[in-house]
Amino acid sequence: MGRPARALPVELAPTPWPQSPSSDPFGEIARQFVLNLRDATAGRTLRDVAADAGIGHVTLQRILTGQAWPDLQTIARLEVGLDAALWPRRPAS
Repeated sequence: MGRPARALPVELAPTPWPQSPSSDPFGEIARQFVLNLRDATAGRTLRDVAADAGIGHVTLQRILTGQAWPDLQTIARLEVGLDAALWPRRPAS
């Protein structure tokens, strides 16, 4: 038996993605990650960024459009490839 399907990041936030904040805490983390990723890739092509990170450009596109959840290896590859901290920090409680 497979695991139940989970909502995509884009489905957890109102449109337009990723400009509108999400009331779902996991959707908001995904949205903040994508905003950080967009900032870090400004002015570069998807193919160049993906090549530097060692991932497929379609994977990168799907993450940016909220159509996929990045796994930990993909996040690490993007952070190393872009020399940028992308994972959003939690605000102090």
